[in-house]
Formats: sequence, C-alpha cells, structure tokens
Amino acid sequence: MTISRLYLSNDTSSLAAGAGRLAECLREGKDVQLIHTSSRGAFYLEPMIERDGPTGRVAWCNVTPDELPKIIAGTGGTPIESIPYLAKQTRYTFSNFGITDPLALDEYQARGGFKGLEAALAIAPGAIIQELTVSRLRGRGGAAFPVWSKWQAAQQAESDEKYVVVNADEGDAGTYCDRMVMEGDPFRLIEGMLICAHAIGATKGYIYCRQEYPAAAWAIRKAIQKADEAELLELNGRTFSIEIVMGAGSYVCGEETALLESLEGRRGVVRAKPPYPAVAGLYGRPTIVSNVLTFATVPNILAKGGAWHAALGTERSRGTIALQIGGRVKQPGLVEIPFGMTLRQVLEAFGGGMAAGSRFKAVQVGGPLGSLFPESKLDIPICYDAFAEAGAILGHGGIVVYDQETDMVALARHFMAFTADESCGKCTPCRIGSVRGREILDLVQSGCAKADDLVLLADLGETMKTASLCALGGRAAYPVLTAIEHFPDEFRNKLSAFSRQS
Repeated sequence: MTISRLYLSNDTSSLAAGAGRLAECLREGKDVQLIHTSSRGAFYLEPMIERDGPTGRVAWCNVTPDELPKIIAGTGGTPIESIPYLAKQTRYTFSNFGITDPLALDEYQARGGFKGLEAALAIAPGAIIQELTVSRLRGRGGAAFPVWSKWQAAQQAESDEKYVVVNADEGDAGTYCDRMVMEGDPFRLIEGMLICAHAIGATKGYIYCRQEYPAAAWAIRKAIQKADEAELLELNGRTFSIEIVMGAGSYVCGEETALLESLEGRRGVVRAKPPYPAVAGLYGRPTIVSNVLTFATVPNILAKGGAWHAALGTERSRGTIALQIGGRVKQPGLVEIPFGMTLRQVLEAFGGGMAAGSRFKAVQVGGPLGSLFPESKLDIPICYDAFAEAGAILGHGGIVVYDQETDMVALARHFMAFTADESCGKCTPCRIGSVRGREILDLVQSGCAKADDLVLLADLGETMKTASLCALGGRAAYPVLTAIEHFPDEFRNKLSAFSRQS
C-alpha cells in the first residue's frame, strides 16, 4: 500500500479555520502519514494541505473534509511556488514556516538552524556586537531602537548577573507574528536568545508571554526541553536557563519597564528612564529586552554576516519586515519583505484589494496607537523614518484596513477609551488625559459637543504626546487626531446644531 505523506498546519489560526477537523479525518485513514507544520501565513487560503510533488510541494487550499480523497490520491493541487502571495515574498526569518515540524530539532538544524550560534561562539562577544553594528539591525517593535547599541551597553556594564528577556506580550490588534514564531519555529527564538546571552554574558533568560497564547507557551516549553536535552543551552561551560512567564493581560506590559515590573512580581507600571534596562533592568541588573521577532532575526545575521543583512531594505531600515495584513481585505495574512515597498503596493500585491462589497476608507498601521491613513497617503514607503516623518509608527507591523461602513468618530472614541482602560496610571497626562479625551469624544458622538471641544481635544492630544512617560500615553492621540485631520466632516456633522450654525 502506498502511504501518502501530507503536511497540515497546526497553527492557532489554521486550527480556527478548520485544520483540526481535517487532522481528525486524516488520522482515521491508515494510508496517510500526517506531518504537522506551521502555517505559511496565507490565512485566506487556510486550511491548506500540502504533499511532495515531482519538483516541490503541491498545495490544496481552503480544504473541506469531502476533498480529502482526491488529495490522498494526489489529484489536482497547485505548486506552492506558483501562489503569488508566497512567491512575491522574501522570507528569511520565516523561511521554515509551512515546511518543517516546529518541534523537530533535527529538521531545524538540517535547514541551517544553530549555524548562527555556532558562528557566535567561535568569535569574541565584542565581535558579535560588531556584526550587529554592521547589520544595522533595529528592534522590530515600536521604538525601532538600534539593537547593537543596547547589546553593547549591557555587555560593557559590570554585574555578576545579566538577563535576556523576550517581550512576547504581543498585544497590538492585528499582530500575530511573534505567536507564529513561537508556535512555528521556536528553536529560532531560542537560538537568538543564546547568541544574545553569549554576547552580553547572561546566564538567565525569560520569555514573557501573553496569557492568550497557551499554544505558543506550550510549543516554546517543549522546544526549550529539547534544546536542553541536546545540550544546546550550554555556553562556554555554563548553562543558560530559560523560563516562561505568563502575563495577565495588561497592554502596558508591552512596554519594557512595565514588563520588568511584572516579572519582578509587581503591578505593571512604567518606570522613569534613565536608567535604561540595558544598564539597570530586571532586579537592577543589565538586561536586554526585545520582542520575539527581533531575537528571531539575529541568527541569520550571525550565520550570513552583518553585511548580508545591511544589503536588504532602505538606508536607515535594513533587512526585512514582517507585515500582518488584516481588516477588510481579500487576502489577510503574514508577509515578509525587505523594507521599502509603499503601503499601497503592499495592500495591492498582498492584500489583494478590498473584500467583496467593501470600498477603502482608511488603514491603520502599528496597532491601536497607530495613525490612520486615507487613500491619498498610501504611497508612503514602509520604513521607520518615512513613517516617523509622517507622524506615524510601523510598530509591530500590524496593518488593519477599514471600509466605507466605518464610523470614524466611533473608531476614535474606541481607541481613546482603550488607552483610558489600559493606562498604568503612573503619569498624569496619560491617566487623566485619556479619560478627558474619551469624555470629549462621548460628547461628539452624542451630538452635544461644540467646535471648541475639538480644539480642546487637539490641545489635550499635544499635551499627552509631549508629557507622557511612555508611548501608551504619548501615542494615544495619534489615531484620534489623524481621524479628525483626514475625516473632519464626520466630526463636524456630529457637533451640536447650535455649534454648526455658529
């Protein structure tokens, strides 16, 4: 009997699309070898089943159980390389997605895994920093801070204990690439942590994972166990231990110092800086805090060289970026491309245009603190500096598209209310300003506001931007102010009748 080897994603999003039911059906057959992989990130095609073909993988998309017989027989299918959504990407950080069993250490190593760590262990810690300097890698989070600068500060700090902390508290709406790395390529994250530990002299690592990611936490725990059994956590005669800590759902703990407060067992409240965590972080010791994607980018840099990474992207945004496209588009999913494409090009090439019956109205990049762009602003290049010049942030690469049905006043009120709910309360501009902002937007929604209230809202936003202690308060006004800037009529039309006449 011929055994059919089939590949099916076990990713959380794939399971939500029906992959679990397909797996149950396939396990009932005796002529099938089912291999669980991660998703390729083309969620609009899930659930997707693949099998080996004469020249590579062949895929069946949006599979239902009644289609399984023809798949087992090898009838039909589409070559993976002919799917435009995947063919147009440049995948390095996500190169294993959809191909390997996430927890198969031998498969990870066969595809170049731990070559970066091997290269790092063969050179001095200072040389690792130099490779990062050449690479010009910036953190793949909201601040986009130069990674080499943080690592150098921690390396040079004198302390008997140093820490590596992974910020896996991925809380921005529309973002999920950190979860996908932990579920789908966990050894890559571990390798990045080990390289950092060797570079700065750390002996302990923590992964601060959001409570809503149980599958990711399970996968990374299993990967740590396997790496430990293979003695891959040994660094120059000392063991680098890694612990998973689950967060409690506070959005502000995505800010590095609030995260550290939570790790130390206190309420997540932002710390004043300086000192910065690289010098005085967890328990007052030098600590590198970066998100999952940043650590997952490091192994390729050490394996291929800093110059290789620097050759990708734009002048001040080097390498590739992970974009997560969602909202009212035809093709939601994960994309990895070099920096430099415009927002319009990304939405057309990968988003596939608007969903049926929808017309474009606005797009938000960077989560609930990101600016809103109308159609006239879509030609902005996707790079850190172009977004900064436009008064926007790339954040964690989340892109959410809104259609003509979106009420921009209600949307602005939603984002300000979110900040009011999630503020840690440490600084007055954020704690009080977000509540006052929500109250003003409540007046606008109810038709009781005056024109002066919009002026007051703008003044309040400027105060929050300049005086808040962290980005939660500092960025809270951006979606509100850009909504007013680009869709002023929707706000004016909801002012009181007396105010409109005057």
